[in-house]
Amino acid sequence: MSAAELRAGASLAGVYGLRMLGLFFILPVFAVHAATLRGGADLTLVGIAIGGYGLAQGVLQIPYGMASDRWGRKPLIYAGLLVFAAGSFLGVVANDIWLAIAARLLQGAGAINSVAMALAADLTREQHRTKIMAMIGASIGLMFALSLVGAPLVYHAVGMGGVFALTGVLSLMAIALVKYYVPDPPPRGPRAAPAARRGLPLDAELVRLNAGIFILHIVLYAMFVVVPPLVVRAGLPLVEHWKLYLPVVLGSFVLMVPAILYADRRNHPKPVLLAGVALLMVVEAALAAAPLQLAALSVLMLMFFLAFNVLEAMLPALVSRLAPAQGRGAVIGVYNTTQTLGVFFGGLIGGALAKHAGAAAVFAACAVLSGVWLATAYGMRGPARSVNDLSSLTFNIATGVNLEGLREALAAVRGVCEAEVLVHERIARLKVVPGQWDELSVRKLVTGEV
Repeated sequence: MSAAELRAGASLAGVYGLRMLGLFFILPVFAVHAATLRGGADLTLVGIAIGGYGLAQGVLQIPYGMASDRWGRKPLIYAGLLVFAAGSFLGVVANDIWLAIAARLLQGAGAINSVAMALAADLTREQHRTKIMAMIGASIGLMFALSLVGAPLVYHAVGMGGVFALTGVLSLMAIALVKYYVPDPPPRGPRAAPAARRGLPLDAELVRLNAGIFILHIVLYAMFVVVPPLVVRAGLPLVEHWKLYLPVVLGSFVLMVPAILYADRRNHPKPVLLAGVALLMVVEAALAAAPLQLAALSVLMLMFFLAFNVLEAMLPALVSRLAPAQGRGAVIGVYNTTQTLGVFFGGLIGGALAKHAGAAAVFAACAVLSGVWLATAYGMRGPARSVNDLSSLTFNIATGVNLEGLREALAAVRGVCEAEVLVHERIARLKVVPGQWDELSVRKLVTGEV
């Protein structure tokens, strides 16, 4: 990767990390704290307060993504982070469950995930996007691990009001990080036609990927309804759960690297994705099979996080590669909508099954859902739109060339699968089929030669 790509990836990973740390810090302690709120004895309302964040995110991801295609990535990121901060500061004064629900919904209304992922794709070349998404995924996993360690300590020191205040401050810090460290994306070319954008979510490959992220997050959040009590029963008190989670998450990061590098360098994402889903299904089936001792539970959680981290890194990279550049925000908005709705339904399904049928039923349902995903993903074609891999190329447009209609002319050239013209920079970006594209015709168009 170039220095600019490394800077973009590291900065956006930091933005994600700060925001997700603010979110994750609430999760390990809110259910306990809710008992001190007026109306907090109603577990249904407690569940709504926790899952409402995902619901608000799911509703607003697509509008944020589409707005970023029109008005730019950074302005929408600033707006979303401010909304998230407002929800956090509302949580500081929440003394009843309904105000806490309002605070969580307002936090969720800062739905910038799709915009940040689209910005990451704008700032990096296609062949490096899996690495960038892995950096972002790693930052999220690290923040999750840090929250498991630090949230009970922060809650003990400053209470839930302090925890909410911390989330608001972290969101404001993320705004500064975006403004001063994240590079500006290149100017946008002409917008894609509305009809073309409306058809994007129906692409069969995108549907497979969206179904996958939906199931993955159902499994994750359903699991964490029942895993902490299992760990307690296995002999590890709640305040010491970090001793299991921290090494397991960090170990999974180390183990995921060879799989990501193989998928990226060999351009073989399908076998790696299928292996990750199969591992997820096996882990859930093993968890459902019998009561487990702490050592066996630790090994299975390591395998779970390995599968989860690999899939969490690969799925957004594949989505960004399939999405046309000028509709990328909208497509990633659909992807993030299914992801955050998975958060909401995962908590809902996990809680209902745990209440009526026990932890084994939760794991069994997760295994079945993983099996459905495996069957669905088996028919995927991969990110390229032809039997050959696509190459990304950039051309400088000569001064005398008329830019009006140039994008359409380039897109019509044999072997060109996608064309984007950056008007202000006079640059053309193409995705072409290696060995099959008409290089001479492209060069004539960008140079003006006859």
